[in-house]
Amino acid sequence: MTNIINKFSEISTNYDAIFCDLWGCLHNGIAPFEEAINALDKFSNSGGIVHLLTNSPRPSSDVYKQLDKIGVPRNIYQGITASGDASREALVSGKYGAKIFHIGPSRDEIFFKGLNKDDSQLNIQIDRVPFNKAEGIVCTGLFDDDVETPFDYTEQLIEAKNRGLKMLCANPDIQVDRGTHRIYCAGAIAKAFNDMGGTADNYGKPHPPIYSLARIRLNKIAGKVIPDKKILCVGDGIKTDIHGAVMENLDSLFVTGGLAAEETNTFKQPEASKLGKFLAASQLTPTYSIGHLR
Repeated sequence: MTNIINKFSEISTNYDAIFCDLWGCLHNGIAPFEEAINALDKFSNSGGIVHLLTNSPRPSSDVYKQLDKIGVPRNIYQGITASGDASREALVSGKYGAKIFHIGPSRDEIFFKGLNKDDSQLNIQIDRVPFNKAEGIVCTGLFDDDVETPFDYTEQLIEAKNRGLKMLCANPDIQVDRGTHRIYCAGAIAKAFNDMGGTADNYGKPHPPIYSLARIRLNKIAGKVIPDKKILCVGDGIKTDIHGAVMENLDSLFVTGGLAAEETNTFKQPEASKLGKFLAASQLTPTYSIGHLR
């Protein structure tokens, strides 16, 4: 059974570093959560390393700018690893071909910026092309996530499967909350594609590539190898943050007031009985749980 805590400080001295999620934990896509900022600031000031681990499909260099824009101070964290980073490395390997069709909003075009000159692992020249000329697909989200659902892509996905196109999913999240509005993410498109017999690969949480890259960056920041028992994963996604932590054999802190707020009846704290039922249904047990990061 998970251990419900009231404050992060109750357990923070057990860890040298945390891999902390963004949406639902640190901010809601519009503004930061003040209590979460204060908790991470305290941990960082005490010598802990806060490394942000996000399923954003954009490279981490752009995530820094996003966080600046919504008011997340840089002094509370030490580095970012994004799904976009791991996905860019995979794309230049050539696995998805050289001619790529992009499914996603125009704001995610930063994913492709500098790809053919900045990446040391470049094996091929990546060109973006129309769907009918594509050798592979990169999905960073929906074209219009305010109104669209995965169902709107059914016809195109069927054709992609019939043509044998592979999909790189740059954000495994199924849904996130933007303010008070829940929107679909690239992971929902990838799931629909896989469910119909297509091939969609994921490089963010809960999959190994993002954790491998994050560990490399974390150890570089620390100047030493931080053992797994000293790393805590913090997140509100049971199928991404917590599943990933379990698969990587890392302790986890489940923030129940994010995506699972309704299922766990979380206001300030989760209702223990409902949290228990939710975790039993998910077949995952986080080390700790808390209503909101504070």
